[in-house]
Order: sequence, then C-alpha cells, then structure tokens
Amino acid sequence: MKNHQYKITVRWTGNKGKGTSSYREYERSHEISAENKVLIEASSDPAFRGDKTKYNPEEMLLSSVSSCHMLWYLHFCSEAGVVVTDYNDFPTGIMTELANGSGHFTEVILHPEVTVSEESMIEKATELHQKANEFCFIANSVNFPIKHIPKVLVK
Repeated sequence: MKNHQYKITVRWTGNKGKGTSSYREYERSHEISAENKVLIEASSDPAFRGDKTKYNPEEMLLSSVSSCHMLWYLHFCSEAGVVVTDYNDFPTGIMTELANGSGHFTEVILHPEVTVSEESMIEKATELHQKANEFCFIANSVNFPIKHIPKVLVK
C-alpha cells in the first residue's frame, strides 16, 4: 500500500465588512489554490446565495469524478491499443436537499463522447469505461452510484 498526500488552500473572500453577523451579510465567495497552480474562484450554488459566475462545490465534485474517470480511461485505452483522438464529457449529478437543509448526492452520470481512430476499436472503447470506474480514486471514495452513458465515434 502506498499513501499520497494532497494539500490545497481554501480562503474565504466574502467578508463584506461585517463578517458573518447575519446570514445575508456575507458572500459565499472563496478561492481555491495550490502551490504553482492557477487560482480557482469559487462560491456556493446560487440556490444557497452563491455567485453564479463562479464554480461551486457541487460542480467541483462532478469535475473531480469526470476527470478521474477520463484519466483512468485514457490509460486503459492506451494499454489496450485503443487510439482515442478526442474525449469530452458532460457529467450530470443529482443532489438531494433534505428538510433540515443538509443534503447529499444520490447519483452522478458521466456522458463521455469518445472518438477513436478505427471502427474495430468501438467495442473495446465502450467496455473500458467499466474498468476505469473500478479503478477511479474518486469513484471509489464516494457513497453514491456513478453511471456511464458513453458514446463512441470513429474519426
């Protein structure tokens, strides 16, 4: 077994001068950063008084699931001789908010559109999504199902 550590900084930037003196007196804006990486401006979802022009935690979770899946998928395709020339994903997720204001994701669906170089690769390219899901670090860390509706095209 091998452990990997990750470190980021999350800094709240939403103090409008009165801190959290009341629910409506502060912004949900914050910054996500890591050494030698581009700063990400974030907020909460607009449904929770956030800035709609910034990424929210729910979108970041979707992007983490999708990115991790894609990276494993490309790895397995390269090993299997499946030549991927283009990959786009359009993930969707459902988060259920409970009566007390808490909530949780109930599912994420990945909608990857993959282009391969030859028609003979379509079947294997489709199969490898399942293997990528089994190896994805993020998929193995969440408590909701991650489904896949892949589309494989030929260049």
